[in-house]
Amino acid sequence: MLRVVVCVSGGGTNLQAIIDGIAQGAVCQTELVRVVCNNPGAYALVRAKEAGIESVCVSPKDYEDRAGFEEALIRSVEEAEPDLIVLAGFMVKVPEKMVKQYENRIINVHPSLIPAFCGTGYYGLRVHEAALARGVKITGATVHFVNEGMDTGPIIKQKAVKVHEGDTPEILQKRVMEEAEWVLLPWCISLIATGHVKVENGRVTVQE
Repeated sequence: MLRVVVCVSGGGTNLQAIIDGIAQGAVCQTELVRVVCNNPGAYALVRAKEAGIESVCVSPKDYEDRAGFEEALIRSVEEAEPDLIVLAGFMVKVPEKMVKQYENRIINVHPSLIPAFCGTGYYGLRVHEAALARGVKITGATVHFVNEGMDTGPIIKQKAVKVHEGDTPEILQKRVMEEAEWVLLPWCISLIATGHVKVENGRVTVQE
């Protein structure tokens, strides 16, 4: 059974997709053992409670400096003894110590087709605003392993989503979530849980 810790910052829609995927049997051999959140007001904490999943809030406001917050964040993850850490709308750069400790065991979902519209400053609606401003016809989502960079880790899976005439950033964000993020993230977790994902020389091989 794959022990998964999910890190979130906001509403937790991707967390809900994982919860639903496990409940429906679409995500195999997986147990959500803890939700870690950096925002005490996040609705994701409500979702975790309703699903009976242990949750911990580690807010940077509760610590004197960044180092103290990062140590507390790492401890909150370590305590759950995860096999995999899933960043599901987590608006915190993962500490380098944590990345090294859990090499190729942290995955993230990003709302674009990496390498487009990713990296520093590209998060939330900003990604979709940039995509529309550039006039792209196809966007989508990417699930990738996390390394020391920002959205630069090995790509596991991508799913394309059409951009429609008249789309606003909000409309496009919703479509990308529904058609790509909520599909890709549970799928990738299940592939990892069943041993179908290998990382060699910075590249991912998926055996389906």
